[in-house]
Amino acid sequence: MAAVRAVDEVRDGMLVGLGTGSTAAYAVKSLSERIKHGLRITAVATSQATEALALRLAVPLVPFQQLSAVDLTIDGADEIDDRFQAIKGGGGALLREKITESASTRVIIIADSSKLVAQLGKFPLPVEVVPFATEFVRARLSALGARVTVREAGGTPFLTDQGNYILDAALDEIPRPREIAAAITTIPGVLEHGLFLDEIDTIMIARGDMVEVRHRGEA
Repeated sequence: MAAVRAVDEVRDGMLVGLGTGSTAAYAVKSLSERIKHGLRITAVATSQATEALALRLAVPLVPFQQLSAVDLTIDGADEIDDRFQAIKGGGGALLREKITESASTRVIIIADSSKLVAQLGKFPLPVEVVPFATEFVRARLSALGARVTVREAGGTPFLTDQGNYILDAALDEIPRPREIAAAITTIPGVLEHGLFLDEIDTIMIARGDMVEVRHRGEA
């Protein structure tokens, strides 16, 4: 329901950013249905998985490297709080998502009510690193108080679409996310972290049979 409500915001002529993950996939499917009924848009995918889904559903794509701005991005989140701060990256696409959403005029996050939290941190914070720096970054994240694991897939390190590793940093709670984000950003070898603090403009939360819509800056 949240995905359908978010896709209602898409207008003819828009360039739409497509997020990654199971929730974002609902938006891609909903967008495909609107295209079948005459909606004319182009889209950019934040991952190879989303690109494959969009192509299968006949959503017209353009490569992001040809773009500098996006009209609207629709994506999911692993956690989001009342201040529109989120943890993302459970699907492994945090770097491309961060770039696409930073380039977007508007970002809508869709989620069910279980993703809305009072404080970030229960979901481990994904950190994308160059493989060469894995142990160095792991030690630096541990010094920040995190329990760090290398994300795996089939017994070997999970590779992002850029060929990098992801470290999942379990912090339990992140009372000052901006401080943690700044500290992680300064670690050599870190390409991006999964704290999305300023990118999100609208949250659409599915609760039972309704969708709650919140906009940044509203009282």
